[in-house]
Amino acid sequence: MDAFLAVASKREVRRYADRPIAAETERRILEAGRVAGSSKNRQPWRFVLVESAERRERLAEAVYEPGNVRGAQLVVAIVGRPGLDAGRCVQNMLLAAWNEGVGSCPNGLKAPEDAQRALALDADDEIAIVLTFGYPAQERDPSRHTPEEWSDRANRKPLDELVERV
Repeated sequence: MDAFLAVASKREVRRYADRPIAAETERRILEAGRVAGSSKNRQPWRFVLVESAERRERLAEAVYEPGNVRGAQLVVAIVGRPGLDAGRCVQNMLLAAWNEGVGSCPNGLKAPEDAQRALALDADDEIAIVLTFGYPAQERDPSRHTPEEWSDRANRKPLDELVERV
C-alpha cells in the first residue's frame, strides 16, 4: 500500500472479526515498532503481548474501552515512558498493521496501576499505551478512495489553519 494512502485511510478499529492474525503478520507489526526511531537510539520500550484470557480481562477493566481488549486478536502493552519515542513506535505499529489489512486502536488507561498489576509488571514499569489489533469486523478497503479523498473525509482542520510560515 502507498504510504500516504495508509496514513490518509487509517481509522481506528474497535470491532474485530473472529479471525486470527498470522504469526508473520504479528511479527511484522512488532518489527515495525522495534525499528522506530528514538532519541539517541535509546529504544525505551518493551512489548508485552497479552495472551492469557485472565490477564486480558483484568487489563480490559483498566482501559477506557474494555470491549477493544476483549474483542482483539492481538493485544500489546507498550511498556515505557509515554512521549515522542513511544509515539513513533506506536504509529509505526498501527500503520504496519493497516498495511497488512489489520485494524487497530490505541487504548488509554483509566486505571494504570490496575493495568500494571494485570500484566504482573514491576512497580517501576510504566505502560505507555495498550494497542489492540484485529481484522475489522466490517471489511474496509483503503483503495476505494484516493488519499486526497480520504484526507477530505477525515474531518480535520484545514491545512491552512495548521501551517504558519515565519
